Amino acid sequence: MIGYISGKIISKKPTRVIVDVNGVGYLINISISTFEKIGDKEEVSLFTYLAVKDDALDLYGFYSMNEKEMFELLISVSGIGPKTAQSILSGIQINDLKVALKTGNIARIISVPGIGRKTAERMMVELRDKVESLGEGIEGVSFGVSSVRSDAIAALGNLGYNQKIAERAVRAITDRSPEISIEDLIKEALVNLNK
Repeated sequence: MIGYISGKIISKKPTRVIVDVNGVGYLINISISTFEKIGDKEEVSLFTYLAVKDDALDLYGFYSMNEKEMFELLISVSGIGPKTAQSILSGIQINDLKVALKTGNIARIISVPGIGRKTAERMMVELRDKVESLGEGIEGVSFGVSSVRSDAIAALGNLGYNQKIAERAVRAITDRSPEISIEDLIKEALVNLNK
């Protein structure tokens, strides 16, 4: 099992990266959030998961151990394979997914492209108690902030803004001001989105 890879980036796209490790290029599938965290780096270290199928060996990479652990929880749900789990992690931040699972917010989960109501309900049933093992406030964000963030993104979505653009705007504000109120967060996000 390949659990960790560190090397020079040869090629990078939003859903995959090729990493040169001592002359061997590993093609690694990544989520959009890992892609954003890699940024303009020339070298990268990723936690990895090797998915073994009859006709392929697919390597999935994660910038943080928390993301890898969430990926492993997602693929433990019947009907969710590695590609779907990668898609889920690309469509929703780990903190928001954890809060949605704990609070039963199916609407937030089915807002991820490719996830239907039945899959979301299965995720709720199978993962609600398991997300506890990932610890409180993944990556330094408390549940209060995650809940406010999710509500603000939902409100912006109801106003017609694209989900990914709304998430990016809200995340930028909450990273700067973690204690911001929902009202101020929405107002500031609207100002930033309408510039």
